[in-house]
Amino acid sequence: MRSPKKLISYQRDVDTIARPSLPTLVHAFQGFVDAGAGVRLAAAHLRDTCETELIATFDPDELIDYRARRPRMTFSSDHFTSVDNPKLALTRVIDESGRDFLLLDGPEPDYQWNRFLAAIDLIVDEFELTHAVGLTAIPWPSPHTRPIGITVHGNDPQLIAGRSAVLGDIEVPGHMGALLELHLGQRGLSSVGVTAQVPHYLVQFEYPRCAMALLEGLTDVTGLDLSVVGLEDQASKADGEVTQQLDGNEEFAAVVTALELQYDQMLEARSALTKPSSAPQGVVPSGDEIAAQVEEFLAGLQIDTDKEDKSGRDDVG
Repeated sequence: MRSPKKLISYQRDVDTIARPSLPTLVHAFQGFVDAGAGVRLAAAHLRDTCETELIATFDPDELIDYRARRPRMTFSSDHFTSVDNPKLALTRVIDESGRDFLLLDGPEPDYQWNRFLAAIDLIVDEFELTHAVGLTAIPWPSPHTRPIGITVHGNDPQLIAGRSAVLGDIEVPGHMGALLELHLGQRGLSSVGVTAQVPHYLVQFEYPRCAMALLEGLTDVTGLDLSVVGLEDQASKADGEVTQQLDGNEEFAAVVTALELQYDQMLEARSALTKPSSAPQGVVPSGDEIAAQVEEFLAGLQIDTDKEDKSGRDDVG
């Protein structure tokens, strides 16, 4: 393995960078397990509303497949004027109470996963981190008319108590968020994940209410003081657009009604068996059902990637 240190470019001498008061790494990767773009929207909201400092970036040429996620370019009149290159960055974020933590966000690495994990190990050691929280969003058979469900999973029993959904043993495609959660937990960190359950028929659209749920879940497990002001207006607008699609569409309305009935029945049964959680809880389908939803979502993304690859081959062939 080539030196993982060479993947990281610090913005200044690392010895001059203060260690975070809250020794926590929040990782939020875009793309693969980011239903409704909730992870991307949540990370962007943190950068837009909190005081931040860019600490380091990772070499995208080593980690990113540009033909799988082509950078957006702007063409003005008769020439190209800009390109939005992918950026995987480590940022210091200061919450509203003045506590700082580290945010790792950007596109999920396509290549060199083990080398990337080794680079994260260097960051964990350098900044003496003891906690890690990953943000993900998955498709879920639930209606948009009910609260977004949140599950918390990981190796810290105190943090996941009363917040996790019992799914049994299932297999899902690997992704960097899950791999990092596992890896850092094996290293001895308190390593958990916060997962939002996005209505499966909305996963391809930007869904700000998912970002709100993720930030509220992050606040719940870390005690950070994070605001969702600004996201509420975006979420209300998105809800209105979904309602417009629902009006006059009897088939869509029937699906939503059935999901509402299922949600309410399962919530009633769950409340009778478990004590209430401070985080909103969603429908708990069977393990086979949720596995099928996840695999269908990820398969759709793979189809899009295959189309991009074919297009790229046609371009150069």
